[in-house]
Amino acid sequence: MALHFERDEYQTRIDNTCAAMARDGLDGLMMFAQESMYYLTGYDTFGFCFFQCLYLRADGAIALLTRLPDLRQAQHTSILDDIRIWTDEGGARPENQLRDMLDSLGAKGKRLGIEYDTCGLTAANGKAIDGALDGFCTLEDASNLVNRIRVVKSAAELAYVRRAGELGDASLQAGLDVIAGGADEGEILAAMQGAVFAGGGDYPGNEFIIGSGPDALLCRYKSGRRKLSDTDQLTLEFAGVYRHYHAALMHTVIIGEPDPLHVTMFAAAKDALAAVEECLRPGRTAGDVFDAHARVMDDAGLQPHRMNACGYSLGATFTPCWMDRPMFYHGNEWEIVAGAVFFAHMILMDSDSGKAMNLGRTYIVTDGAPESLAQHPLELLVK
Repeated sequence: MALHFERDEYQTRIDNTCAAMARDGLDGLMMFAQESMYYLTGYDTFGFCFFQCLYLRADGAIALLTRLPDLRQAQHTSILDDIRIWTDEGGARPENQLRDMLDSLGAKGKRLGIEYDTCGLTAANGKAIDGALDGFCTLEDASNLVNRIRVVKSAAELAYVRRAGELGDASLQAGLDVIAGGADEGEILAAMQGAVFAGGGDYPGNEFIIGSGPDALLCRYKSGRRKLSDTDQLTLEFAGVYRHYHAALMHTVIIGEPDPLHVTMFAAAKDALAAVEECLRPGRTAGDVFDAHARVMDDAGLQPHRMNACGYSLGATFTPCWMDRPMFYHGNEWEIVAGAVFFAHMILMDSDSGKAMNLGRTYIVTDGAPESLAQHPLELLVK
């Protein structure tokens, strides 16, 4: 089997989830988030684009319903023994086969949690499940149950997170080695992603973000490439990824002579990141972290150009996005705890001037100052 953790670690995660279910009065949990499946069993696939469900009973019994193409995937990558297949055929109703599986596991008449809030469960499949289980059991939205446990990483997970951080640094350096006036964005992407693969890493949960010129003001990936001008700006948001664990970074690289506004914006972004580092301590909240960043940006007169969120939790995530919960935004009362991993991004996009400046890195929360996973100096990158 291709397991990335010892079996005892998986058992601890299952036990912790069962304890959380007991606290919430649940007799079982239906999981559709691939992150939950990977976390509890090691099951590693992109087959969640189809109907599949991992079921955990209150006593720790666990079973997977999936399609035939993922049978051997589950056998090879997970601790699962009870793997059931729903049938691809005209008029297939996997929700009914899910009900049959649940019935065989004693779930009839029970109170079951379900992960509704996930890309692994489409609205159509969610409605079909609601219909199939109407009168069979009581459903309670438990979308955040496993996620709350996943936020705090074990020592074994943190080892993978630190390796992801090393791959992120390697990716940045590979990009900087290529970036220059006349360089093609495709060549830069190839170098950066190639460094992650060469170091034994994985595909990220979403595409690397790259944009130069006017596209430097975008914080989403878009198709299409251009060559850098001799005087230009290039925004990069990317991640080192190892065993699906992410360590993200964000920089705006200046090609040629920096504009004075770039220098001013960078100083504010660096100061805001320092304020975040000071606030990213156990006992503070995700909202406190955002407010620390916002005060610096606003005092510098940059409020119109900043975002309404400045970071989020990171972990082992799957497509379409590496973002995890919680997020840093005003009023978020989620308490910061040691062992959590957060990406903090200081984003400034000035549409009036056409200038962008971004700075971000990933941290492990400790009992004291947060541990940065990026080793590159916090300086304005000029090529």
